[in-house]
Amino acid sequence: MDTFEDVLGWRRLDARMLLVHPVRDLGRLLPALIGVLLFGRTTDWGGWWGLVAVGVPVALGLARYLTTSYRIAAGRVEVRHGLLNKRVVSASLDRVRTVDITASPIHRLLGLVTLRIGTGLSGGKAEERLALDGIAVPAATELRQRLLSDAPVTATEVAITDGGPHVVLRLDPAWVRFAPLTTSGIVIAGAALGLLAQSFHTFEIMPSVDLDSVARAGALVLVFAGLLGIVVTFCLLAVVGYLLTNFGFVLSQGAADRTWHLRRGLLTTRETTLDDARISGVSIGEPLGLRLGRGARLSAIVTGLDKLHQGSSVLVPPAPRAEVDRVAVEVLGTPGPVTGSLVTHGPRARRRRWTRAMLGSGVVALAALLPAYAATWWLALLAPVSLAVGAFLAHDRWRSLGHALVDAHLVARSGSLNRRREALHTASIIGWNQRATFFQRHAGLIDLVATTAGGRQHVTVLDLDESAATVLAIAATPGLLDPFLA
Repeated sequence: MDTFEDVLGWRRLDARMLLVHPVRDLGRLLPALIGVLLFGRTTDWGGWWGLVAVGVPVALGLARYLTTSYRIAAGRVEVRHGLLNKRVVSASLDRVRTVDITASPIHRLLGLVTLRIGTGLSGGKAEERLALDGIAVPAATELRQRLLSDAPVTATEVAITDGGPHVVLRLDPAWVRFAPLTTSGIVIAGAALGLLAQSFHTFEIMPSVDLDSVARAGALVLVFAGLLGIVVTFCLLAVVGYLLTNFGFVLSQGAADRTWHLRRGLLTTRETTLDDARISGVSIGEPLGLRLGRGARLSAIVTGLDKLHQGSSVLVPPAPRAEVDRVAVEVLGTPGPVTGSLVTHGPRARRRRWTRAMLGSGVVALAALLPAYAATWWLALLAPVSLAVGAFLAHDRWRSLGHALVDAHLVARSGSLNRRREALHTASIIGWNQRATFFQRHAGLIDLVATTAGGRQHVTVLDLDESAATVLAIAATPGLLDPFLA
């Protein structure tokens, strides 16, 4: 096994990757290759065209092997690739945020993995090039340890870390019940309800009850059976997708280096390592469906991680809320930001929530009442339903809105259909923004935005009084706003 004692030497990918890339390239070039082979049958050069069809993917894989190399030198990780246009992408080791190790079925068969390095680089394409597709599992493990530690890792330290991690969470198969309750499940349910309403209009079952309507009852039964089939199919697909993504999910923390390690996946396994020093907070996602099922999901706010690598920050997939809270407390080291009570935002914020929700539902109700004087009078039933939904959303959004400053963490919660509670360590706040729309200014409210280099790059506290926003910012980051205050 290669070691990293000679940090000045460039190292190639594992030679077994020559068996991986031709198979992958054949799939990508399959339409063109089919055309080449069919064209070759009509000419005397059919045999040569067959050789070309097979040789091109092999040549591409060989070129990738010969032109891709990597090294760790002078506190930097460097990846060199390219045949005609050579590129060297490098990043300082202290900017490495995450290390992802994935293995497709063919990778696992050959004992290889793909290692992707997440850094604080601003360009998504540059980050994507910091990837090594086709290195041996032992080499990837050692490289991961080296990337996420300031000092070289000895064989003894690797054995301690790999042999005795603290398992924080292990997937319970019963959690698949949360798969259909995600946001996508709500969208499918809404589409099913829309289809049902459209079916009522098409078969004209609601306007009157007569022999024709009774005759059409068979069609109504088919409609309901179809909707039931769609719902069942969706649930099955959601469960299958949940298992494919999260099968074998294990979250553990290294005993020696304090890194967080995730492993998941059925066909394609994925391992992600997060440096504990780069985790500046957590985000608890509570979509409406998961909340109704008493579930949630958890992500880490990782410093310097952009949207391209957001999936690397998942700490808990859709799971019971109690498990999500337990893991969040363990990550933050304190229960206050997770379970503590929040400060409400006053009557003006509540009035804005109700105004926005009821305005939208009122427009829908009015649109439903307009054709009620025609033959489709049953559409008038949508008006009270719309108003009831608007009232529910207004109350739920107001009940969800809140913030807190507890245990050196800024906590912000908002949302209804997709409620989110974020806890950000105040030491990770690098600036403040205050923004307000025309209607917010009229209501005397502003949004206070704490900017950070982690996660979505900001945490927003919605609809605060201006004085309360200033007090909160000063309390969270003493001295940061002094140059801007009279």
